[in-house]
Amino acid sequence: MDKDRPTSLVALRDARERTIATLSDAFARDDLDMDDFEQRLGIAHRTDSLAELERLTADLTAPAAPPTVALAKAPATAQSLEQVRDQQTLVAIIGGTDRSGYWKPARKLRVIAVMGGVNLDFREAVMAPGVTEVHVTAVMGGVNIIVPPQLAVEMDGIAIMGGFAHSERAAVQPDPDRPILRVTGVAVWGGVNIETRLVGETEQDVHRRHREQRALNRASRRRALPPRRE
Repeated sequence: MDKDRPTSLVALRDARERTIATLSDAFARDDLDMDDFEQRLGIAHRTDSLAELERLTADLTAPAAPPTVALAKAPATAQSLEQVRDQQTLVAIIGGTDRSGYWKPARKLRVIAVMGGVNLDFREAVMAPGVTEVHVTAVMGGVNIIVPPQLAVEMDGIAIMGGFAHSERAAVQPDPDRPILRVTGVAVWGGVNIETRLVGETEQDVHRRHREQRALNRASRRRALPPRRE
């Protein structure tokens, strides 16, 4: 299929995937903090410039061993994609719902959380090419969405006395062969959160990174202070 597409688009896709893999490996080695990683990752997804992709990793030290972060999954087969439903509804009312590991999200996923919680982990999900839409209604409840670094994300939601995290890391002209997660909806006295995690990374690992980064920031501020006079 690629032979019928512009060489520039294929080269851009390959360069983007290499850049994301390099950034993810640097993040796993703690060479990048969470904020820097997320910022560079967003640029890597949005840019259409090969030169800009190269600049994103130009200051990173190459590891002594090959990268250990596994980003790519086995490509979805035609049979597996045929089994992807067009629509699906997940409901959590005074309770919880979780989707993680190997699962096949529908092309249009409706999520309702009323005084309950929903966790959607897309790191090992089999997603169809193009847009997978998640429409969220959170009323005094919360929806947490976990995505892998290579997944392009669009978000557009409304928060009323609540929170709706916004994350934009999708190219202006997306690759039709790659999946995009589009999250929309409303949170009333509730919250919708999205976070990036590497495959296999736990919530404790994320908290550890945040603690270590805060400690580094405090140490840097102390070093920047003028010496105390006796």
